[in-house]
Amino acid sequence: MAEAAPVDAAPTEPQARHTIYCGVCTLPPEYCEFGGTAKKCREWLEKKYPDMYEKLYSEEAINASLSTLSVDARKRAEKDSAKKEAKAAAAEARDAERKAEAMVYIKRVERNKRKYVTAVSGLEAHGHDLKKVAKDWGKKFATGSSVTKTASGTDEIVVQGDNSDDIFDLVVDTMGVPEDNVECIEDKKKKSAG
Repeated sequence: MAEAAPVDAAPTEPQARHTIYCGVCTLPPEYCEFGGTAKKCREWLEKKYPDMYEKLYSEEAINASLSTLSVDARKRAEKDSAKKEAKAAAAEARDAERKAEAMVYIKRVERNKRKYVTAVSGLEAHGHDLKKVAKDWGKKFATGSSVTKTASGTDEIVVQGDNSDDIFDLVVDTMGVPEDNVECIEDKKKKSAG
């Protein structure tokens, strides 16, 4: 008679590791310092995984990693980290300035006699994914909505129907765009003489 394998034996296959990825730069937290958003990554890690933050960025961990470097390498590391932080702060300031200046244009365009489409351009400058926004608006207004290229090469969201007032309210209230940066334009189709 053949013997049965023991039930409590450990599995022979290696188990998969659970890896945590940063919510800001999508790298593992150990490599966030090599991305351009190290400060934001640290804040995210401290909020979401405080134990891993302590392991990576506590005074003891930093001193232990610096103690293995030579004096010249320490100076270079400090200089590089200061340069990266300054670069990240400058990029953040540039993005904030660009967002403050960026305009969102909501254009109501007449297609046929009483048919309208609403075209929205300039949302990408405020950090919104146009395809996702178009899909959400299509569901919200129960109409067709898509992202199209304009003649100038920029992307715009085209929503069927006259939804310019509702879209204005959505952009200002829920998307965080200042009211001064949103402009409504009414565009009438030219009638052909004939």
